[in-house]
Amino acid sequence: MTPSFSSYLVNEPFGDPGLYVEIKWARRALLFDLGHNDALGPTRLLRAGEIFVSHTHMDHFIGFDKILRIALGRGKTLRLFGPPGLIANVTGKLRGYTWNLVDGYPLTIEVREFHPHEIRSATFLASESFEPREAPPRSRHALSPFPVLEDPMFTVRAIALNHRIPSFGYVLQEQCHINVNKEKLRAAGLPVGSWLKDLKQLIWQGQPDDFRFTATLYFEHRREEREFQLGEVRDRFVTITRGQKIAYVVDARYDEENEAKIVDLARGADVFYCEAPYLERDADKARERYHLTARQAGLMAAKADVRQLVVFHFSPRYTGQGEMIVQEAMQAFEGRQ
Repeated sequence: MTPSFSSYLVNEPFGDPGLYVEIKWARRALLFDLGHNDALGPTRLLRAGEIFVSHTHMDHFIGFDKILRIALGRGKTLRLFGPPGLIANVTGKLRGYTWNLVDGYPLTIEVREFHPHEIRSATFLASESFEPREAPPRSRHALSPFPVLEDPMFTVRAIALNHRIPSFGYVLQEQCHINVNKEKLRAAGLPVGSWLKDLKQLIWQGQPDDFRFTATLYFEHRREEREFQLGEVRDRFVTITRGQKIAYVVDARYDEENEAKIVDLARGADVFYCEAPYLERDADKARERYHLTARQAGLMAAKADVRQLVVFHFSPRYTGQGEMIVQEAMQAFEGRQ
C-alpha cells in the first residue's frame, strides 16, 4: 500500500535540523523545525502551512525569515506551534523589519505556544504591520504526549524535553490508513478521481455507515452525479489498516525522565528521527551540552520498538566521521551493544 506520508530531512546530518513531511495527494506538507531551509525551495516551503518548532536556538529557527519572505505576498496562513516563548520570538523576528508597504498583503501568521497548563496564541496580520493580537489563554489537559494539532486525517502530539529550556519532541500519527482498491472500482464500472479523497475524509471524520453522500464522477465522455451510502462503498472498495507514525526528537539530555518521555513518544513508530550529535566516547560532553549520543539514540529506538531509526544533527567535531555515528547508533538499535 502506498503510504500517506513521505518524510525526509531538510539537510544532510551535519546541517541544521529539520524534517519535511509531504501529505500525498493533498499538495500539503508539515515542517518540523526552522533551521536553514534553502534546500527545500519556494514550492515545497509554501506547501508547509503548519510548522512545529522544537525550540528557538538559532539552528532551529533561523529559517523563519526564509519562509516569511516567500509567503509574504501570497494569500496564505502560516501556523506555528511550539514551546513557551515562541510568540515573543516571532514578535522579535517581525519587529526586526519595516512594514510600511505591506498594508494590502494578505499573509496571516498564527502562533500557538504550549505551557504546562495552558495554551497561549497570537495572530499577526501583514495588513496590520504584523502587530500581535494575543488571545486570552486557554487551559489544556496535562496529557503526555499532548495534542498540538488535530486533523481528521492525523494528529501531531508533543512532549517537553529538558535542554536547559523546554525542547519539544513531536510525533505525527495518521488516524488510519485508507487504501482504495482500484481494480474493484473498475470492475464495478466506477472511475478513480477526486471523489475518492472526499470518501477518505468522510471515513476519517467517523461518519456512520448509513451516511449518504453525493459524488461527482468523471467518465471518459461524461460527468455524472451519483449518491452512495458510506458503509456500502467502504466495505466493497476500501481496506483500512494501521496509520503511519513518525517521531522527531532533537536537543535533549539523556536522563531517566527524558528517556521515558522519548520512548513513550516514539513507541511503534515507522520512522524515528532522532538527534545524535555525539559519539558515546564523548558522553560527558553530550550531557554537559544537554544532547544525546548515537548509542543513546539507538538504545531508545530499540526500547521504543520502532521500525526505522534515522540519526542526524551531528556535531561538526566529527566532520568526516558521519559513518561512525550511524554505525554506533545502529549497533545499539539492533542490540549488538
